[in-house]
Amino acid sequence: MQEQSDKRSDAQVAKRSSGRRSNEQRSESMRKALIAAARRLFVAKGYAETGTPEIVAAAEVTRGALYHHFADKADLFRATLHEEAKAVAQRIERETAGEFSALEAMTQGAESYFAAMAVPGRARLLLLDGPAVLGHAEMAEIDRETGGEELRQGLAFAVEQGALAPVPLDAMAAILSAAFDRAALAIAEGGVAEDYKTAIRTLLAALLVKA
Repeated sequence: MQEQSDKRSDAQVAKRSSGRRSNEQRSESMRKALIAAARRLFVAKGYAETGTPEIVAAAEVTRGALYHHFADKADLFRATLHEEAKAVAQRIERETAGEFSALEAMTQGAESYFAAMAVPGRARLLLLDGPAVLGHAEMAEIDRETGGEELRQGLAFAVEQGALAPVPLDAMAAILSAAFDRAALAIAEGGVAEDYKTAIRTLLAALLVKA
C-alpha cells in the first residue's frame, strides 16, 4: 500500500512539474511571438506609427498577454532591441574565437559586425530608432547587457600584444564604434558595402601594427 501511495505521489509531483514547465514554455513562446511581431511592425512602420493593438493582432495573443510580459510599448521596443543587440554580439564573439593577431581579430570582428548588421531592419532599429526613442545612454546600457564590448576588448588585446600604443580605451572604442556604425548605416541605406568595408579595413591596418 505504501509503495502504491509513493508511486501516486511521485506521479502527482511529476504532473505538477510538467505543468509548470508547460506553462513556462507557453509563456516564453508568447513573449517571443510578441517580440517577433513587434520587430516586423517597427521595421515596416517605425516605432511611432506602430500601435499595441496591431502588435497583439500580429502576434495572435490577447492584449492582456502583452501587458503580462511588458509594461508598455516602450518596454516591448526595449526588449526587441535587446534581442537584436544580443544577436550582433553573439555573432562577433562566435566568429572571433580562436587564435588571431590583434589586427586579424579586429578585422574579423569588423567583418562579423557588418554581416550581423546586414540583417534587414537591424541597422534602422539599433542605429536610428533605438537612440531616438530610448536615448544614447540606454542604448549603451543595452550594449553592455548583451556583451557588446568586443571592440573595447579587441583594443585592450591590441595594447597587450604591442600592436597598439596605450590609449584611453573607452574613448578609442567610442570613436571606432561611431565609424563602424556610420559605415553599417550607409550600407543599409544603399551604399556600396565593399567600399565601406575596405575603408574600415584600411583604418584598422593604419591603427594597428602587425604583431
